[in-house]
Amino acid sequence: MNVKKAFCIILLFFILFSTIALVSADDDKSYTIDHAFIELTVGSNGLLHVEEIYDYTFQGTFNGVYRDIPLKEGETLDNITVDAKGAYPVTKITDESGKKHLKIYLYADEAHTKQISDTEVYVNISYDMKNTVTLFNDVAGLQYKLWGEEWDVGTGGLSATVHLPANKDIKYYLNPQEYNSSSYITNDTISITSKSIPSGEFYELLVLMPLDDFNNATYAKHVNTNGQDQIIKNLDASVNGRNFWNTSYLIMGLLSLISPIVAIFIYLRYGREPKVDYDGIYERELPTDDPPAMVNALIDNSHDIGTPNMKGFEATILNLIDKKVFELQTKRDPNTELTELFLKLNRNKTANLAIHEHTVFEIMEMFSDSADIVNLSNLNRDLSYESNAKLFMEEYNEWQQDVKHEYLESEQLETYFNNKGAKFMKVLGIAGIILGIIIFILGLFTNLRNGIFAIGGGIALAIFSLIVILLPNDIFGQWTPKGRLFYLKWRNFKKFLKDNSLINEHPPESIVVWKKYLIYGAALGVADNVYKSMKLQEKNISEYNDDIFLYHHYGGYYMMHEAFLTGESAANPSSSSDIGDFGGLGGGSGGGGGGAF
Repeated sequence: MNVKKAFCIILLFFILFSTIALVSADDDKSYTIDHAFIELTVGSNGLLHVEEIYDYTFQGTFNGVYRDIPLKEGETLDNITVDAKGAYPVTKITDESGKKHLKIYLYADEAHTKQISDTEVYVNISYDMKNTVTLFNDVAGLQYKLWGEEWDVGTGGLSATVHLPANKDIKYYLNPQEYNSSSYITNDTISITSKSIPSGEFYELLVLMPLDDFNNATYAKHVNTNGQDQIIKNLDASVNGRNFWNTSYLIMGLLSLISPIVAIFIYLRYGREPKVDYDGIYERELPTDDPPAMVNALIDNSHDIGTPNMKGFEATILNLIDKKVFELQTKRDPNTELTELFLKLNRNKTANLAIHEHTVFEIMEMFSDSADIVNLSNLNRDLSYESNAKLFMEEYNEWQQDVKHEYLESEQLETYFNNKGAKFMKVLGIAGIILGIIIFILGLFTNLRNGIFAIGGGIALAIFSLIVILLPNDIFGQWTPKGRLFYLKWRNFKKFLKDNSLINEHPPESIVVWKKYLIYGAALGVADNVYKSMKLQEKNISEYNDDIFLYHHYGGYYMMHEAFLTGESAANPSSSSDIGDFGGLGGGSGGGGGGAF
């Protein structure tokens, strides 16, 4: 097999099509990011301060630039400031799914009346990140993308400075290695320079530090397991994998057309949604009186429609607080001045509960003391132990089955959703992955000239099949007319809850309705939006003597959510789920991207 000749042919085609694209592009308007300057400061309390400066050169007239900063589960981003040299900035910051979106308008004059044109602008973005530094039992780690793969253009180079809490026993790694230019560490500071980085690629830093460098690390993520060996293992595996794929990517242009054609046929046969007589834009009232766990199972779990997830569990807890089955108690710690939260379990209120609500009561009972009180502030710690976590996950799985048994058994679910197409595509997806691997291996070991096409076709087939498996069920599945109406109304209700401006225009007239908004907002994953809207509408929210509002006011929702995530991870320590892909290439915090408009 003449691999070099095949690679040259593919490279020539790539150059040809790139040239055509450049010639056809609009030469009147373009921009570049000539250099990126990144400065990270890691605090001993776990807080990560980030300074970013981007050197833009604009050819033509532009309104400004935008920056997307992704946030992993549990991470938060605060204290955002934006400045510019060479223009006058006005910034709009919005929260989008899993990221912060910064839209930065740049003006040529201080009065903000003239657009920038044919100029160079330095844009400076500063912010703080929490839960980005991770503390394992044996090491502290920071995995951070200095440059993300979502930028519209690449950068001519990158310079980074990383300030660490101390200067001993530091190990750091920069990947992908082909972009490394130089790096060195002086005392507690790492200095980094890179080569040019094209769009669609990332540049990532991994730093391992002693635990002693961190004192009272309230802003760090804590993981109750040893991490260093698994991190290095993940890193080695990713580096080796990237070196392999760097060769394979050249031949991935030859895609298998069979699977996409089959997917289109399945979609046309099973996936097209029925037409219903409904054209609502949003819903102000609860569309149905179904329990929040059932609504969550049908609306929020797109990968397994009919099975509730953690949001449904959390919404059920809120519903039980509203029913006075759980009563909120608080206690202020005089030493830390923090408020501890407790749930008092009322056994005399359980007689009329649904089966799945009884299961939630029993789960909370497992973590209560002799006085039937659960310390929410300590629940995260309790669920970090493997035995507690496994017991919790067993009961949680039973709760999922209870919800399905009560409301969404097979015959009941079929009145809402037809899953035939989704099941068929899952089978085809698994078969496609297996077949793709076989084709790929055959291509690797053959001496025939066309073996290189087998490699590319096998990879394409496997990747496409994996994507098919990961797609939501309702892409190839189909709502019934009843289910479609249910889905559209609850989706529009979620849209109403999520949009602060809509609630501002149509605020509920009673506190009872606000409580329902909070409960069902939790089931739909937008409880935080509801609470923020309520605080804007109800200025004296903390004065309402109602547990469900105080539960949010004191952060009970977040305590419970973090505890559940901890329990889910701690229940499977043998699979290194606590560490996940920490250390693997591309799995770091930060990164993201941006562009110009």
